[in-house]
Amino acid sequence: MTELPVYTKSQLALRNGQDKPLIWVAYQGYIYDVTESRLWRNGKHYEHWAGQDLTAELADAPHTEAVFEKFKKIGKLISPA
Repeated sequence: MTELPVYTKSQLALRNGQDKPLIWVAYQGYIYDVTESRLWRNGKHYEHWAGQDLTAELADAPHTEAVFEKFKKIGKLISPA
């Protein structure tokens, strides 16, 4: 299995659908590519914005973490030391 690349929160923030055409979100330390999802057009999904770690926000969502299984896991989010 190939090791996933690591990204900082600053790098993730650039993949918000506006600064770059890629739309990424993080959940529980992994980064997912949601670019092709019609629900993430322009980097926004209801009151949530792409380019962020959505782990804490999932509790307020009408769905479970299983929603992330639909998307490709493309990296790991690292926290600053």
